[in-house]
Amino acid sequence: MTSIQTPERLKIVEKVAALGPAFAARAHQIDADAVFPYENWNDLANAGLLGIVIPESHGGLGSDFVGYALASEEIGRHCVTTAITFNMHVATTLLVGGIADMLDLTEEEKAFLDERRNLLWPGVVGEHHIHSQPFSEGIMTGATVGYATRAKPVDGGYLVTGRKIFASLAGASTYHNVLCLVEGDDRLRLLGVPHNGEGVSIVGDWDPLGMRGSDSRDLEMDNVFVPSEHEWLPPGVFNQCADRFPYFFMTLSFSFLGLMRGILDFTENYLKNSGRREFAVKQQGWAAMNLRYEQTRALCYSVLADVCVDPTSAQIDKAWASMISTMEGAPEVASTAIRICGGRSMLRPSYIERAYRDSRCGATMLPWSVEVCLERLGRTRLFDDEK
Repeated sequence: MTSIQTPERLKIVEKVAALGPAFAARAHQIDADAVFPYENWNDLANAGLLGIVIPESHGGLGSDFVGYALASEEIGRHCVTTAITFNMHVATTLLVGGIADMLDLTEEEKAFLDERRNLLWPGVVGEHHIHSQPFSEGIMTGATVGYATRAKPVDGGYLVTGRKIFASLAGASTYHNVLCLVEGDDRLRLLGVPHNGEGVSIVGDWDPLGMRGSDSRDLEMDNVFVPSEHEWLPPGVFNQCADRFPYFFMTLSFSFLGLMRGILDFTENYLKNSGRREFAVKQQGWAAMNLRYEQTRALCYSVLADVCVDPTSAQIDKAWASMISTMEGAPEVASTAIRICGGRSMLRPSYIERAYRDSRCGATMLPWSVEVCLERLGRTRLFDDEK
């Protein structure tokens, strides 16, 4: 137990860990068929975990950003596909909940937010609504720029038109929560596009190298009506979140930190039961894997200990460094595990073979992909006019 691993947070992690064996048992078939992990999500819903960051007073588990990070890590240890899809759902409840509470809102904005919470939270807790958060459009790499999706104000709401790529949970979501702009207004809006809305299309095939159960097909919207009550945040509040709480963009990495732990679990079991742990070369590889994991986790937990609104430039730099360390560290550890466990680890079904593919693909995910973080970290302190 540490200042991060409080009793309240660990209680939720234990709830997740109880589901772990079932998640792990289903992981191969999810990957083989490239299908969304519906059974795992039913387990999450029945355990109350869809409302992990929704206040207890509203039926949720009442955790916070750090508590979610630890829970996501534990899910990733057993099934990283379930972890990364769960991340997309929790992203909305974090934004509408604890993150919004840290920002500067007017009384009018607070009233707006309360109305939306009273709609969104019961839907998640009582009806097990699934929320996705497809941001990427393939236009630019920035987190809050390059949005071509448009919302046209009409009586009672908006008509939304646009396209989101890699829209995880494409076939499973109740709401696709998209960032979009109203013409002539630079404030980003977060609108809940109903999955069954007229003008919604899920297009393309989904047969990727890794993260095969995320169902990240393209989401196309053609004048889809979104009622005003499904505008989950006051206009412009997401802009404030991106500027003042950038930790929001590193949530995906917690799943992959858990995957690293899962790779260690597998490799340890292999070495102890194969009769090969006596070989020095195996011991050296095992040591290298553990060293990489401990360095990565220490950096991630250091970031979590600092989490606050309005972080300093040094704190943001550390968050970028943590993203790089985790998203590059996971495939590095998986690669070492393949060498240690030998040729049979490359044959399907193999946990290590699957973990390598999943981890290698994770580094490409926007908005804080490894390339984006490297570019930003590489410029830090070299240009006085940049944060």
